Amino acid sequence: MKHFGTTQRGRDVDQLTLTAHGLTVSLLTLGAIVQGVWLDGIEQSLTVGSDDLTDYEGDMLYHGAIVGPVANRIGGGKAVIDGIEHQLERNQDGRHTLHGGTRGPHTRIWTVKDHSDNSATLALSLPDGDCGLPGNRVITAHYAITEGPALSLSITTQTDTETWANLTNHSYWCLDGSGHMANHTLQITADTVLPIDADSLPTGDILPVEDTAFDFRRPRALILGETRYDNTYPVAQTRRALTPVLKLATDSVAMTVSTTEPGAHIYDDGPAFAALAIECQGWPNAPAHAHFPSITVMPDTPLTQTTEWRFARI
Repeated sequence: MKHFGTTQRGRDVDQLTLTAHGLTVSLLTLGAIVQGVWLDGIEQSLTVGSDDLTDYEGDMLYHGAIVGPVANRIGGGKAVIDGIEHQLERNQDGRHTLHGGTRGPHTRIWTVKDHSDNSATLALSLPDGDCGLPGNRVITAHYAITEGPALSLSITTQTDTETWANLTNHSYWCLDGSGHMANHTLQITADTVLPIDADSLPTGDILPVEDTAFDFRRPRALILGETRYDNTYPVAQTRRALTPVLKLATDSVAMTVSTTEPGAHIYDDGPAFAALAIECQGWPNAPAHAHFPSITVMPDTPLTQTTEWRFARI
């Protein structure tokens, strides 16, 4: 572990390196960020990262970070939990809450609880009312490199009262270092997609992907500017055992993503399509739709969300 930089608020940020099974991963204590992922024999990082801390406080605010305590959007920034209404920060156009607000976990310095050659555990405490939600919460993020090689992340949320939780890693992937996704293919094991409204909130509908630009059931190219993607694929109706849900590939590298979560969200990083964010999580704005899987967490049942990224050279 070594010093990486100092934030604009004067907080020190450290860098941790994991190396095993032909994979090297760099983490930051700011936001529990995945700064870079290097596969032996491939020169460039497979994720979009920076060696300049100021980037992570600017245009790269979410890159590689853990976002939450409720990732994605909460419509109207309102949460009714155990009969009590909580007003959250509306940091998206003054109307909705995005990724926990401007002081979400992606902006915090996480504490290193354990660090070895192939794994690291970081923790963050959110007191009651932090990010607008009830409960004294402890969030732990356990990163580990396993055989494959693969990088796994398990995020556990514990609370002392009923609350909402739905966290995810927000890494942007570009497997060939080209700065665009034109040379990539994508496959998602989902027959349906959650359409969104003008504010990028799910409408509540669940639509078949057949004969649409959202059909990735078979691998196909990601075409620059063809369609904007900021949608969740409902890969399951509830949390389940770790299951492969998505594959991103170039002519030299393939990445298979497995998750316990019922949703696989993809975001195209804007019109330039420089990278693809892959966010395994619960369905967005779930409390607004009774038929969406619940994101309620109770004191006697901690929530653990696991995602694995498995890599192979082709």
